[in-house]
Amino acid sequence: MRTPGKATPGLKAYSEMLHSGAPEPYAYATLLGLERLDLSKLLREVGRGLPFRAYERLARNMALPNDRLLRLVDIARRTLIRRRSEGRFSSDESDRLLRAARIFGAALSLFEGDRDAALAWLEEPQLAFGGAIPLEIAHTEVGAREVEDLAYRLEQGVFS
Repeated sequence: MRTPGKATPGLKAYSEMLHSGAPEPYAYATLLGLERLDLSKLLREVGRGLPFRAYERLARNMALPNDRLLRLVDIARRTLIRRRSEGRFSSDESDRLLRAARIFGAALSLFEGDRDAALAWLEEPQLAFGGAIPLEIAHTEVGAREVEDLAYRLEQGVFS
């Protein structure tokens, strides 16, 4: 069982964006410690590889055990250790980190910024997925899109 955690700066900033109305299209990047970016800047950042601190920031914001987060972003523990010493992720790994932030952002939006409720939903079997757990199917792009779509439908009151 997870213990409620203190809101991190990125989580707090994202929650404030949620409460102030519709967040910007790439607001979830703040969960990685990135500044608000437009698409071209975001693509450049991912292309050159996100700094290692983006993983650390996401880990703090999500408050997931390290093995669960590594599974979600599909990065081996040895690769993570290597990236820590190199200071930067590859573009493919950066894209997967951004995908994890996007999924978490969708769940936060569904639960109005409540991290614990968002994580509980992401870790519970969902009937819409045939009993699959959102975090377990979100490690692929197809699964991630399905999780986002379900969160959006539920947020709009379209029960699936």
